[in-house]
Amino acid sequence: MSQSDESQSPDPRDILTTLFAVIKDRQAHPKDGSYTTSLFNAGRDEIIKKAGEEAVEVVLAASRQSRERLVSELADLTYHLLVLLAEFDLTPDEVYAELERRHR
Repeated sequence: MSQSDESQSPDPRDILTTLFAVIKDRQAHPKDGSYTTSLFNAGRDEIIKKAGEEAVEVVLAASRQSRERLVSELADLTYHLLVLLAEFDLTPDEVYAELERRHR
């Protein structure tokens, strides 16, 4: 890989944008066997419940478990929050804008 190829590599943080695009695609085009599709099929209340369960798991991991477990639970929560955003027809950009507003 050349130096210029390395400078062109995507920012690893772009995974949130990529993941949200996949979630929105599953919402618009359900796919058999997809966990994301199963969440949307279960409905809003189930999506809300799942996000809450994941938040509790983060708290428990932070208080009693390893760093690796906490990272894993944070990833689970992040995914489920993105599903929640999609369910409410919100975008990560709206959250980013609110964080930016609060930062000022």
